[in-house]
Amino acid sequence: MRKLLQSVAAAALAVTFAGPVAAESVFKVVVHADLKNTDPIWTTALITGEHGYNIYDTLFATDDDLAIQPQMAEGYTVTDDGLLYTITLRDGLKWHDGAPVTAKDCVASIARWGQRDGMGQILMSFLDKMEVVNEKTFTIRLKEPWAPTITALGKPNSNIPFMMPERSAMTDAHEQVKEQIGSGPFKFVPEEWTPGSKVVYVKNEDYVPRAEPASNAAGGKVVHFDRLEWLYIPDANTANNALINGEVDLVENAAADHVPMLRASDGVTVAQTDKFGWQPWFVINHLHEPTSNVKFRQALQYMVDQATYQQANSTLEGSWRTCGALMICDARFGSTTGSERVMTQDFEAAKKLLKEAGYNNEKVILMHPTDIPQLNSASVVTAQLLRNVGINVDVQAMDWSTLTSRRAEKKAPEDGGWHLFHTAWPASTLMNPLMHNGISGACGDAWFGWHCDQELQDLRAAYSRTADPAKQEELAEKMQARAMEIVSYIPLGQYFFFRAYRDNVTGVIPSVISYFWNIQKN
Repeated sequence: MRKLLQSVAAAALAVTFAGPVAAESVFKVVVHADLKNTDPIWTTALITGEHGYNIYDTLFATDDDLAIQPQMAEGYTVTDDGLLYTITLRDGLKWHDGAPVTAKDCVASIARWGQRDGMGQILMSFLDKMEVVNEKTFTIRLKEPWAPTITALGKPNSNIPFMMPERSAMTDAHEQVKEQIGSGPFKFVPEEWTPGSKVVYVKNEDYVPRAEPASNAAGGKVVHFDRLEWLYIPDANTANNALINGEVDLVENAAADHVPMLRASDGVTVAQTDKFGWQPWFVINHLHEPTSNVKFRQALQYMVDQATYQQANSTLEGSWRTCGALMICDARFGSTTGSERVMTQDFEAAKKLLKEAGYNNEKVILMHPTDIPQLNSASVVTAQLLRNVGINVDVQAMDWSTLTSRRAEKKAPEDGGWHLFHTAWPASTLMNPLMHNGISGACGDAWFGWHCDQELQDLRAAYSRTADPAKQEELAEKMQARAMEIVSYIPLGQYFFFRAYRDNVTGVIPSVISYFWNIQKN
């Protein structure tokens, strides 16, 4: 008994001198979509990419100036003939289960990513072999020089080349990984994940940030709070009120029409997420009738009017623009060649093409995500336009996460597939023809919609082999024209997102993707 009392007293004394236990710091975010799919190699959904940036890391990363910087890599060398890249990992890299990150993990991760990502697929076509040199070093040997090799490994948006443990990276690229183990600055807390409501992460205490300042996806990923909570609140007014009342710290995607009200609210800061904006897409399934018919797809080009879509989304001045360039207006490859049908709404011309396509009132399924304002309004506009030109549309409402699962289905629409849906891509990812998933022509390996065209594939391959700026621009313009001709997808202009957060929040990185390192609550 005496020993027990001595132990209790000693414990109490230790607590007394240890001082008060610090309260856990929590950062609460209203995210733009529900997280249901967690594998950022399996899907290009932005919410999954942001989840990936929380828990995984990349060998290289893109900084504010769109330059590629080492991230997990300490550095690399390349031989004079451009055929052999040697990549060495930096010290201190651990998986969340405590195991060291090895070169073997990275080789497996690159191979899996290369099956799904458009730029990765090109890299794989140049690949001779990848070999492990030692625990921290591996090589990539090419069959012929391909200058964008390191750019591909540091691309900032989907599919992002995240590194995973070898056991995860050995998962079939068309199936999702089963565990959420990465080496990134946050750890996923699976027991607190409630799909449709909440996702929880905690700070990875073993993460060793780079010494450089944070710069977009590159630099030091320093986490300044213990716990990150993602809250899914699909009603914009509820989300805004939670921010104004201080119940949450940040609203990731504030609707443009709500920006004036938020800017007028005490304690709230509103900032445009990035200077490039987004390009909304009207996605078309090329596998099944009637949308597999090119004249049907060209009819849809005549059907749309970009200003109508944008005005349905926002009346805020300067929050949108029309643009017929697949690779973004005012950018280097911003040609509008071939965009005449997209930029000239003509219902009669659309009806004529539908007749030439042999359309006979077949049902066309439009997947309608109701929980993302921009995609919801676009779907409402499209449904009416389809009816205006005489298309028998079946509008099927669902949340965005459900859509991101269903869009992967290649089965016939009547068996659970689809014909049409809306999405949007960060404009910064569409300025490079090799990163642009909408102009690959890669058939079954192409992005959802699976547009298939050998001419596009040949043009893209030619682009990847030339360093001549004039030749690159010529090839990019031909890709623009060809993609418009086959209607790989329909661009609907550009719009800009806004991020709103409490005034005591600093260090928010201006980027289309939300990064949660570098942020502090003062």
